[in-house]
Amino acid sequence: MSALQLDHEGWLSEARRIPSPNSDERPVGCVAELLVIHAISLPPEEFGGPGVEALFTNTLDASAHPYYAKIHHLRVSAHFFIRRDGELLQFVSTRQRAWHAGVSCWEGRERCNDFSLGIELEGSDTQAFEAAQYAQLNRLVACLAAHHPLQAISGHSDIAPGRKTDPGPFFDWNQLSSCALHSGLRMHNMR
Repeated sequence: MSALQLDHEGWLSEARRIPSPNSDERPVGCVAELLVIHAISLPPEEFGGPGVEALFTNTLDASAHPYYAKIHHLRVSAHFFIRRDGELLQFVSTRQRAWHAGVSCWEGRERCNDFSLGIELEGSDTQAFEAAQYAQLNRLVACLAAHHPLQAISGHSDIAPGRKTDPGPFFDWNQLSSCALHSGLRMHNMR
């Protein structure tokens, strides 16, 4: 696979672009220093459907699934979403703040959305991730590290302990560590 290319506006030409309204400007002086790895499936434990895209674009139909009735009001997003087959979607420019971390803290700094990039993997706490996802994630990490002053990679559960569990026990940090180390990134609280 060839290297991914990020344009000057923070968009990948190789990703399917689906702009999310759930984003805004980073605070003055804040840059992307942290990569946060998440896992999501909508409906829970089901893969391949339009649920994640609908959630991130505020178009989730509350009547389409009982779980959606509980979450359709949320205003959330992530910069990237990697499907089970490795397809890469981008919802927010890397130059902007996506609303992915919520109440969070990294190395004593709160509001991780201000200084992070969020990458969602299609998955759950009960199933292993796919080789195609790790391959795409490694390509993405290398690209982002080349364009942003990233320092570390963390799981959502590490910046929001007790509140979040993703990317979960089946995420294999070793699949990412060589890419991260090659890019000069620290693995924060690697499980």
